[in-house]
Amino acid sequence: MSKRYNIKNLEELQAHLFALKSGYMMQEDMLKQNTRLYVRQYSIVNLFKKYATPSSFMKVDEKLNVSSKLMSLVLPIIMNSTLFRGSGFMTKALVGLATSKMGKSLDAEHLSSIFTSVKGWFNKSKKPSKRNMQVDYGIPPDSETF
Repeated sequence: MSKRYNIKNLEELQAHLFALKSGYMMQEDMLKQNTRLYVRQYSIVNLFKKYATPSSFMKVDEKLNVSSKLMSLVLPIIMNSTLFRGSGFMTKALVGLATSKMGKSLDAEHLSSIFTSVKGWFNKSKKPSKRNMQVDYGIPPDSETF
């Protein structure tokens, strides 16, 4: 389908060519800008920032139960490669079966509570420093001793 233009002289032709070229340049710039925005929007870093927050993980976990599936796969591998390294085939098979069943029962809420309790063990072990301790001289602060 060809377009017919009503061009009568060379000056109109050059003006029309200039208008077409400027239109193409504007469209090219807009396409480049939109492409950059699209690539930034769906880059791995941006998707990770958007969807890897704890609240979104909990929402996804309620629907798909991703953490329990992941734990049922990862927990047997970790247990067999660390604690039961030198054991035989039957022991590793039983441990793998038991830990995969236990991993299916763990979800994101259980994992976060386990993590906070373990973190609490390490925070409680710190002893208060002597600088922060208040020394009590036995004189009440409201007494009228000058």
